[in-house]
Amino acid sequence: MKLMTGNSNMPLAKAIAEYLELPLTNASVRRFADEEVFVEVHENVRGEDVFLIQSTSYPTNDNLMELLICIDALRRASARRITAVLPYFGYARQDRKPGPRTPISAKLVANLITVAGADRVLCVDLHAGQIQGFFDIPTDNLFAAPVMSADIQARFGDKNIMVVSPDVGGVVRARALAKRLDNAPLAIVDKRRERAGESEVMNIIGDVSGRFCVLIDDIVDSAGTLCNAAVALKEAGAEDVVAYVTHGVLSGGAVARVDGSQLHELVITDSIMGNDLVQNSAKIRHLPMAPLLGEAIKRIADESSVSSLFD
Repeated sequence: MKLMTGNSNMPLAKAIAEYLELPLTNASVRRFADEEVFVEVHENVRGEDVFLIQSTSYPTNDNLMELLICIDALRRASARRITAVLPYFGYARQDRKPGPRTPISAKLVANLITVAGADRVLCVDLHAGQIQGFFDIPTDNLFAAPVMSADIQARFGDKNIMVVSPDVGGVVRARALAKRLDNAPLAIVDKRRERAGESEVMNIIGDVSGRFCVLIDDIVDSAGTLCNAAVALKEAGAEDVVAYVTHGVLSGGAVARVDGSQLHELVITDSIMGNDLVQNSAKIRHLPMAPLLGEAIKRIADESSVSSLFD
């Protein structure tokens, strides 16, 4: 087994390598003067089971091209099996046609990864579970819920916890977390999204009075939904509000919005490498995903069960 990485999230790749007690494959992923991506693998990978770690986060298209070219380089170097490890799968929110004459970009990206030569894909908290069906190769979708529930119990186990979904679409995710937290009660934020990146909280379904509310979501981008939900929950009598989100996209003024919000804190995983604003925010904390990803990689290499990680 060999581990290789692009440039999108080097700290996470190094942490996974440390967990598995394996060195990262000696390779260079660099740019020509015109920003073309060039990849060169400096060691023999013939007949090897290679796990390529690369989040397709900002800059999304650059990191996606790095992923595709790395896969092609490994395929042409005669790697026995190539597993694309995508802690964050970009374009996942474009998983259907929201209107006429619009693309299903998540399916297109899945096709690109498959055609490039990947034999298997490993993701974390896909925006929609059906994206697994976009791939014509084996796909494992890991869940951050075990990592989050352990952190919540360690830090807020003495609180009167209520799990809150920020929208109706996230109820399944929220219910799964609530089940791990000794069947904590569940509430839902009913919202209306007028346009992309903007949302208005309409109603709270459930009694949150006196509760310590834990908002759960898979992606935080502009952070408008979470911040508006925190205001609505506080107005409904919540004791305090924290948010646990798998992928911290945090574009534009999201960090400033979180810092000025009524959220006690925003907890995100390190599936996306945070910029300086994210790293220095007093209200944003990171959960390490290396143990979960490392264990899944080990089990795939050993041909043992991955789903038993979540039993």
